[in-house]
Amino acid sequence: MTATLTDRYVWAAARSVPEAQRRELERELRERIGDETDALLDQGSSPEEAERAVLTELGDPVALAAGYVDRPLQLIGPRYYLTWWRLLKLLLAIVVPISAVGVALGKAISGAPIGDVIGSAVVVSLSVVVHIGFWTTLVFAVLERSPAPEGKRGLDALWTLDQLPATVEPVRTSRLADLIAAVFFLVVFAVAIVWQQFGIPWVPQLESVPLLDPALWSFWLPYFIAIIGLEILFAVAVYAIGWTWWLAGVNVLLNLAFTVPALWLLLEGRLFNPDALAAMGWPWGDAGPIVVAVAVVTVVGVAIADVVDGVVKTWRASRERRTAA
Repeated sequence: MTATLTDRYVWAAARSVPEAQRRELERELRERIGDETDALLDQGSSPEEAERAVLTELGDPVALAAGYVDRPLQLIGPRYYLTWWRLLKLLLAIVVPISAVGVALGKAISGAPIGDVIGSAVVVSLSVVVHIGFWTTLVFAVLERSPAPEGKRGLDALWTLDQLPATVEPVRTSRLADLIAAVFFLVVFAVAIVWQQFGIPWVPQLESVPLLDPALWSFWLPYFIAIIGLEILFAVAVYAIGWTWWLAGVNVLLNLAFTVPALWLLLEGRLFNPDALAAMGWPWGDAGPIVVAVAVVTVVGVAIADVVDGVVKTWRASRERRTAA
């Protein structure tokens, strides 16, 4: 069903208060809107006109919610707070990624090492965040102390219903965040498997030496990359369908398909390139067995945690579906 103006208004107000207070705010706000709308209906207004009139009279839902939880919206003063906050978020969302990508691209084209590319992008991003935050705040602090001309509102434009955001399904939003994180990690992992074949530039001993045994390209490394591809398809399926018990089973199989061969190759001494180990001086005295044991426990622990996370999410999704039904 399409969200009504009231649904969008209540959602916009409730999302800006602590979660513990949202249900009470939603209930009281809907009651208030309903009562005032009924009063206008009794006076002869149409349902649509009454709803729009009531919501317009209530004003900006974020400001209304701030008053409900007794949280002052204030930068230097309350006049421009919401305008400042919305502009600041917009600038950060647009300027910071563009700056980071631009610097990284320039460094990459100039042939800089990957470590320098990443480091420069991070440093520039932090610098841009600081400058945007400082200069935007300074401008609004000056405006706060500059009275608007007679009959003018200044920057605090009159709020209208057209500014209401569309409602977002919380579960779907959470799944989208999980999808983005999973795909990003898996793509980086696959790129790293290919990249290491040409050496690891930021590790002096491995500048031109593959970390993994090149003999694995005959089967195992393409196999692992194929599993990563299946993991990406699995993440897309979870986003599109939601967690189900059969998807939880697929998650177990994918974890086994990756973890078991990887541990077998590690324990058989076939995973890492002997030349790379020699360049690093492996084994490092008595630390060799300890490092291997820690690696095995870590890999197994990550796989188990992922399986358990899938089962828990499936159980929660099943319970929510039963409740909805």
